[in-house]
Amino acid sequence: MKVVTPSFEVLDNLDTESLAVRIEFCGRICYKSEDKIDRESALPFVSKMAEHGHNSVLEMGVVTLEVDCINENQLTELFLTQPRYLQINRDRNRLLVTGSVRAFRELLMFHPDCAVVDAMCAHLNKRHPYFFSTILPKNGFSADGSIRVRKVQLDEVDQLPADKLLKHRHIAVKFIVNRAITHEIVRHRPCSFLQESQRYCRYSDDKFGSEVTFIKPMFFKEDSPEYEIWRKAMLDTEQMYLQLLETSTPQAARTVLPNSCKTELIVYANLAEWSHIFKLRSTKAAEPSMREVILPLQEDFSQRFPAVFS
Repeated sequence: MKVVTPSFEVLDNLDTESLAVRIEFCGRICYKSEDKIDRESALPFVSKMAEHGHNSVLEMGVVTLEVDCINENQLTELFLTQPRYLQINRDRNRLLVTGSVRAFRELLMFHPDCAVVDAMCAHLNKRHPYFFSTILPKNGFSADGSIRVRKVQLDEVDQLPADKLLKHRHIAVKFIVNRAITHEIVRHRPCSFLQESQRYCRYSDDKFGSEVTFIKPMFFKEDSPEYEIWRKAMLDTEQMYLQLLETSTPQAARTVLPNSCKTELIVYANLAEWSHIFKLRSTKAAEPSMREVILPLQEDFSQRFPAVFS
């Protein structure tokens, strides 16, 4: 049995990586297979995710595009598709569009005849063909010269005014917390989530130290009678779980695991949604264990994005 304190990590180091590298890193959290990451592993991983339609993983890659249209009717056609999961700002015939790989894939799948959708996905396909190889239009992309698409670099996004920065700047945070806290976080919309899977992770394996890891509860002082009750309960649970694994699968054995189990959760959202999370989860009425990680995270964001969180 191992006991650790809750923590978080802002994954800003991924912001400068390619979409494939970013998606692989986040996706492997689910199976705790980060040891399989190398210089050649990202493209096969994301190609497999796209081929099998693992959309939650593909949400971990977000791109911002600038779209110029000569024909205003083409913009109307885009909005008639009711594009889901896109953040869009319009300035006359110019659009600023931010969306995940999943969002662009679904637009192409369901609205391949929309000229703006065609142009945006054609632009992305040139850079990242592995995301679209299984859903390409039968006759290919139209290459409409009246629509120009440009990728907006991250440093350009960071220079946007606060109202646009809120919508278009996405950032990922990895939490190491107990399962009770993740049950609350995943209620938020719109966010993207990937979580360590107890269904596939076998904690009796060597890479987990052949033990179950628990999050230290903030409610009980160490060495107090209450803490000793909690500690004994976790030891007993671990013993039952490991015993069940001798004859059962991880997805069966996990049914005895408690909320105190350590889990890793990646939350990916734009600054507007992070602001909403902070508003709800930092108040005195919020769950104390949630405030334990949210308050320092909120302070971190206020230093990174003072124009938004001042």
